Amino acid sequence: MKKRIVITGLGVVSPIGSEKDEFVNALKEGKSGISLIEHFDTTDFSTKIAGTVKDFSQSKYEKYLDRKKFKRMARFAQIGFVAACMAIEDSKLDLSKEDLSRVSVVTGTGMGGLRVMEEEVEALLTKGPKRVSPFLIPMIISNILPGEIAIKYGFSGPNYTTTSACSSSNHAIGDAIKILQFDEADVVVSGGVESVISPLGMAGFCSMKALSQRNDDPQKASRPFDKDRDGFVMGEGSGMFVLETLERAKSRGATIYGELIGFGSSDDAYHITAPEPEGRGAAAAMEAAIKSAGISKDEVDYINAHGTSTGLNDKTETLAIKKVFGDKAYKIPISSTKSMTGHLLGGAAGVELAAILLSMRDGFIHPTINYQTPDPDCDLDYVPNKARQQKFNTAISNSLGFGGHNTAIIVKRYVD
Repeated sequence: MKKRIVITGLGVVSPIGSEKDEFVNALKEGKSGISLIEHFDTTDFSTKIAGTVKDFSQSKYEKYLDRKKFKRMARFAQIGFVAACMAIEDSKLDLSKEDLSRVSVVTGTGMGGLRVMEEEVEALLTKGPKRVSPFLIPMIISNILPGEIAIKYGFSGPNYTTTSACSSSNHAIGDAIKILQFDEADVVVSGGVESVISPLGMAGFCSMKALSQRNDDPQKASRPFDKDRDGFVMGEGSGMFVLETLERAKSRGATIYGELIGFGSSDDAYHITAPEPEGRGAAAAMEAAIKSAGISKDEVDYINAHGTSTGLNDKTETLAIKKVFGDKAYKIPISSTKSMTGHLLGGAAGVELAAILLSMRDGFIHPTINYQTPDPDCDLDYVPNKARQQKFNTAISNSLGFGGHNTAIIVKRYVD
């Protein structure tokens, strides 16, 4: 029999809140975290908006990061590190009593320290190679975050990063489940992070024409499933968790946010950026997650969609949900956290799992905001504009990434 895996700690840093209460209240209110970009000049950019983490500084989080360490970490690592520290603190683990060789860290990110790479390339070109920082390499590599977490706490179990574009966080959490089930660790810190709202990151996505250009109304720019959507909005942030077996969590009296019961993944094998038009890959990931969970499709009563606000994703994800659930698809509430946070890329699934767990705890389904004009190709229940007071017990979280990567995680309310 599979070991039952539960979440006992949660930390979130996001454009709509960086404390649990602030984050969950924003979800209930349908609050947008999208605004004009202020940390670099966007004059020549077609898109000038993003979901940035507000008021993120070393002084605010000095109990987790001293000034020296903060300066030697790229922003993605800073954000993910703080979220992981929050999750560990929230779990109330007594690390003095833990076998630290049995604590693992597996995190997901898509692009690593892109901001630092830009800055150091400029230093190289304008000042020469001797002015490139000796910390360049450890700052930009995507696997540095779990390494930094391990160093802080002494965790010496399995430790690595998964990178699969926008599926990165879900792949990390899926691996964390397997590490616990195969008894390779007693505790796993897992989740994901991304922070690439930089000139090069924005320019790349602008050149792809993937981003919304609704610059005059930032808070209404991310509009998943709406007929007038014109692209996604870049976001940044992190959702991190402490995972352990149910037996172990109960033995120490831990608070349990939810039980992770299924994981599935696939690839479209179709195109580097566009989804397979019929949604077969996304459907396969959901089917695999349901099979691994050992549940019936009738038990799924909420879907947190990938829901990017792009023409292709929203249409094909809707098709995929219909393929999996048939007529029941019209009865399942679906929402996109990205309507509020923007698209956190490799960090998206982590923040979205936090949204699911806190919504499940508080008995509501957060809305897909900015849903104004129905799209005939997107005709399901997207919980438009206002939160719905509704208890749900079993949720699927979809994350679909460039390269055709598809993942789905199933989380269930824990009942003793």
